[in-house]
This record gives sequence, C-alpha cells and structure tokens, in this order.
Amino acid sequence: MKNSRRTAAFAMARWLATKDFPADLLPRGPERAEVQDMLYTAIRRLRPLRKVLGELMSTWPKGELEALLYIGAAQILYMPSIPDHAAVNETVNAAKVCENPSIAKVVNAVLRNLLRRRAEFEAMIAKSALEVSESMPSALVKRWIARFGAEDARSLAKWHNEPAETFLAYLNGEFVKLPRGMKVEEAEGYLEGEFIVQDPATHYAIELLDPKKGERILDACAAPGGKTIQIAWRGADVTACEVNPKRRRRLEENLKRTKVAAKVIGEITGDKYDKVLVDAPCSNTGVLRRRPDARWNWSEEKMLELVKLQAEILDVCAKRVSPGGILVYSTCSNESEENALQVEAFLARHPEFEFVSATESIPFKTGYDGAFAAALRRI
Repeated sequence: MKNSRRTAAFAMARWLATKDFPADLLPRGPERAEVQDMLYTAIRRLRPLRKVLGELMSTWPKGELEALLYIGAAQILYMPSIPDHAAVNETVNAAKVCENPSIAKVVNAVLRNLLRRRAEFEAMIAKSALEVSESMPSALVKRWIARFGAEDARSLAKWHNEPAETFLAYLNGEFVKLPRGMKVEEAEGYLEGEFIVQDPATHYAIELLDPKKGERILDACAAPGGKTIQIAWRGADVTACEVNPKRRRRLEENLKRTKVAAKVIGEITGDKYDKVLVDAPCSNTGVLRRRPDARWNWSEEKMLELVKLQAEILDVCAKRVSPGGILVYSTCSNESEENALQVEAFLARHPEFEFVSATESIPFKTGYDGAFAAALRRI
C-alpha cells in the first residue's frame, strides 16, 4: 500500500531542492488529492513551520528529514481533519523507508514533542509578526499594510492561506463552485466541454472586453485558454497567441475539449483587431492560495522585471488595435505597479489611447481571486 506521507515528503524534498511548480510534483491516481493537501499546506505555512522546527531541533534538518518534518508538522498544526495519531504514525512509517534508520526515530521524537507542546507553539505563532504568523514574505506584507492598513492586510494574508476553491464557468456565464473533493473530470459535462475551470474574478476582464458576435479579437497571452474560450462563447472571431510551446499545447487541449474554434498562433503578427486582450504575466499576488509557492518566489526586484515585460507586451499589442478599438489589460496581481501605475505609464507613452474604465478584485472584499482589468480605447 502506498504511503501518501512518503509521496508528499518526496515531493516536498524535490520542491525544496528545485523550486519546481508544486502541481508538477504531484502523483497521478487516487492519492493525488491527499498528497496535494499536505504538500500545499506545508509550502503555504513554511515560515511558521520553520520557526517551530527551529525550536524543536538543535541542528537544522536536511534532505529527507527536513521534508518529512515539514509534512508531519503541517498535519499537526494546520490540518485538524487528520487525527494526531495518524499524522505521527503514518509520517514515521514513511520515514522508515529512508536508507538511514535513525531518520524514523528522529521524526517520531520531534513530532511527539510537537504534540506535547502544541499549545505553546500555537500561542507563539499567534503572537508573531504578521509575516511569520501568516507565512508571507516580509516585503510583501509591508506593502499590503501600507496600502490596506494592518487589519485588512491580515485579512488578505489569511484569505491566501485558505485552500483554494474550484469554480466551473459555463457557456451561459454562470460560475458554479465544484464540491470539495470532487475531481474536475468527474463533474457532469466535462467530456462534452460544457465548462472551463475559471475563478469568477476572471470575468472582470471579459466584461470590460465585451466580446460581440463577429468581432475580431486577439487574446495575446492566451494559455491555458479560459478567457479565449469565454470570448469565443460570445461569438467573437478569436485568435489566441501563446509563445510558450508547452503552454500552447495545454491551450489547444482545452480548446479541443470545449469544442471551441479559435486560431492559435505562436507569435503576434501584423494583423489588426477590433479588440485585444493582454492578460499579462504577473507576480501572481492575487492567486497565492492557488499558487502556494508563488509567495516564496516574490520579490520587488522580480516584480519590477515583470512590470518591464508587461510594458513591452502592451507596446507590441497597442499596434494591433484598430482605430476605435479596445485594448483590455489584465493581471492576477494586486500590486499597483503592475496595475493602475502600469496603465498610467502606458497612456503617457501612447496618447493615441484613452482610458475607459478599470476594475479590481481584492480577495477579502470580493471573496474571489485577486485580479485587475482596465479598458483603453484607441482614438
């Protein structure tokens, strides 16, 4: 019988060593959901877990031991649905597979000590600074406090630490929450292509774009294809551009499943369009609950590199908008440099465009992913 803790610990060790996308480290098969819960929780709560393990260990653990202790401690402190005895015993059993027999003894001793001192550690975490208690980069928390205030910054951080919900978007514009534990492939209408997986916040950009039957529309950063499909469902003649071959294959797979006809291209050509959507690469600070690793990849330096890339993409796409046409810029970020300030800078460079409107989803206010969208008209 497979031990899901062993699988989760192996994935955790891989992630610690490589920082690969956690989703790419998950197994296929019936244990996937359980492994994902443990792996994502450990990554999401990495900062307080490190603080606790630092109190329990005289020497910092490495390799398999470090990964096993993260998985075990995450279950004890942050996964109340898992009984304590299962969290400890199954993690110890997972450790027994390791070549070094002492690892299992250490895991057993540390996790049982954690159980005995759990109340002490929970109080310690609760009293810690927001970036520690809610497991976020200090610089990002500082930005949120400056923008939203301390109370709302805490609300935002807490929201991003909850397991993500999955929404299904249908042809009629309805968004339906998938019951927790149900696989997308098990939902009625999956094989028939009746829905796509999309958070309701993605709809903001589509509403500003307002696709109409017969309009020629370019989706400039299209993969995995959710917005492309929503545009096509409204009857527009959509061209989907994705420069990354791997992501382009995923786009094509989703178009095939939903039976949507869209032209797929690998680079933007000289054609003109009635409307252009730029769903730009961004720092993902609006979707940290879906991307638990993204917080640890975030830095102001990386964000500013993305701001530069976003501006370059916008400049290219501006040339593809016909006179009187609409350019919609969107991100899944809540950082001003990537959103409102990016739009201001674009308008300063491009007097041939005028501002139409903008909208933003702040997760603790909307209950949806963080997102931003702005509509700009070519004069």
